[in-house]
Amino acid sequence: MRLFKKRTVADLAGSSLDRMAWRRFRRNPLAVASLVIIGLFILVAILGYLITPDHTPYCNQQYLELATLKPGSRATFLCLDPKEGGPRVPLLKRMTKGEPLPYTAIPIILYKDMGDSLYAEPIAGEPMTVERSRVVKVEQRTFLLGTDGYGRDVLSMLMIGSRVSLSVGFIAILIALLLGITLGALAAYHGGWVDNLIMWIINVVWSIPTVLLVIAITFALGKGFWQIFIAVGLTMWVDIARVVRGEVLSLKEKEFVEATRALGFSTFRTIFRHILPGIVGAVVVVAASNFASAILLEAGLSFLGIGIQPPMPSWGMMVKENYGYILLDSAYLALLPGVAIMIIVLAFMMLAGGLRDALDIKRS
Repeated sequence: MRLFKKRTVADLAGSSLDRMAWRRFRRNPLAVASLVIIGLFILVAILGYLITPDHTPYCNQQYLELATLKPGSRATFLCLDPKEGGPRVPLLKRMTKGEPLPYTAIPIILYKDMGDSLYAEPIAGEPMTVERSRVVKVEQRTFLLGTDGYGRDVLSMLMIGSRVSLSVGFIAILIALLLGITLGALAAYHGGWVDNLIMWIINVVWSIPTVLLVIAITFALGKGFWQIFIAVGLTMWVDIARVVRGEVLSLKEKEFVEATRALGFSTFRTIFRHILPGIVGAVVVVAASNFASAILLEAGLSFLGIGIQPPMPSWGMMVKENYGYILLDSAYLALLPGVAIMIIVLAFMMLAGGLRDALDIKRS
């Protein structure tokens, strides 16, 4: 029985290069900062409704009386009629889908305690007197980034919108990696008619403008959350396939690949166990930059109205709904989601640049 695995010179050299690449990455402040920013966005997206000011599904609690409040504005709410609808929503479900308000909240101007009843003047409507048994609480909320034209909390929508953008980028890149690595590796390894056929497909897809291709796939699949994942993923694999093909072409004539053929290893084992680990660096760099492109594509499609559909919040849809306020005194409603898109895309581009420099063996 083998009690330990003997480390070869190649293994030692690989681990040394990994340590050197990590040191080079840490010395790049822009790359480290971008990694921290991406980590914060991911943390916000995972926690979701647990940390948003508005915990309701899709952050869609509307108060038309409080439309277009300025950032930092406060409002007083009279909470009435407690709803006892069974057990509390489980933590995981609250985190992913939110939780409806367990009462009715009415924005008010002022209120006065009258012993067994409470007098209140709503912002919209007639003054009212309610029994104490109906009152849950009177609370004051602060809208840190204000409200939109429907009276929804802008900060909450931005936070849940990050979940949509990161999800689209992550799943689209997974689809692109699966297609791109498989087709690119098969084309380079087999050559001949297989290479010609796959390269013809790549060139055809490459010749079609990405946005038009995404729109065409979206129209074919329909509008929706999962459809946009597939549409973006089916247009991002070409870059990865070309990079993988070039890297595999340079490696397939190496001695260790010839050794795998002599030992009778299958094509699948040779490609995925012995060739692909040597090109991970190049694939990671391309995937990081394509992640940013996927976020931009999703935002553009949502802005055009063929991406994520209401009431699910999306940064692109928020820009679409609020771009009319740019000419008014509430331009921040359109600028805030635009800035969020800019920050996350810039972070992924800087991360891709940092990974490229760190994994460049010529710099070691």
